[in-house]
Amino acid sequence: MDEIEEIRRKKLEELKRELAAKEQRAEELRIEYPDRPVLVTDSSIDAGIRQYPLFVVDCWAEWCGPCRMIAPVIDEMARELKGRVVFGKLNVDQNPMTSRRYGITAIPTLLVFRNGKLVDRLVGAYPKQVLMSRIKKYLD
Repeated sequence: MDEIEEIRRKKLEELKRELAAKEQRAEELRIEYPDRPVLVTDSSIDAGIRQYPLFVVDCWAEWCGPCRMIAPVIDEMARELKGRVVFGKLNVDQNPMTSRRYGITAIPTLLVFRNGKLVDRLVGAYPKQVLMSRIKKYLD
């Protein structure tokens, strides 16, 4: 009798895991993935971090030449990775609280959040291939 109970228990656990995985996939389908970077502010960054499984925030400023150089690259990547990654743009001059919170001391800086946690930080103007490879490693 104990064997049967053990089999039932294992089967129930397996069914629960499958149901949780299906619910997760359904939730991901409900998330709207824009094909261009979204505006991020001190007051909206936490919502973006929570909402998107993979959220990449480009910390930049108007006066920053390297920031302007990578802006078109970020736009391209947002289109190419739509449905898997959401990119955000945070103007550091207009959002000092977030800049301090994440220790942004040089720009451009890309903050990579996966499932609500900061998992990577890229400081500087990298070529598209480098940015893609760094970000793609966080895709499932």
